[in-house]
Amino acid sequence: MNVTIRTVSHGGEHTLYVTGEIDAYTGPKLKEQLLSLVGQPDAKSVTVDLQGVEYIDSTGIGIFVGACKTSRKTGCQLNIQNAAPRVERLFQITGLHEIMGSSKGEKV
Repeated sequence: MNVTIRTVSHGGEHTLYVTGEIDAYTGPKLKEQLLSLVGQPDAKSVTVDLQGVEYIDSTGIGIFVGACKTSRKTGCQLNIQNAAPRVERLFQITGLHEIMGSSKGEKV
């Protein structure tokens, strides 16, 4: 399966719309784009819309852990929105829901 990522940016606020599966094969594409955005000195927030994501494995979780670390260094707020119940459950199991917010400022 492939992953497609569409980015919409307004000033220092970015949204990545991700569709497909996030795994060892597709993960590098997401990692490159996500870390690039949260690492920008002028980035205020990056929201990852996971509505189109059907599957995420440990590679994907690792990407989000790395993005969290980078966003803390740069002061960029990293958010997740529209995660399917299966995907959201992974964020809860790993504890990422505690450190990442939703686009509404709530925890995932």
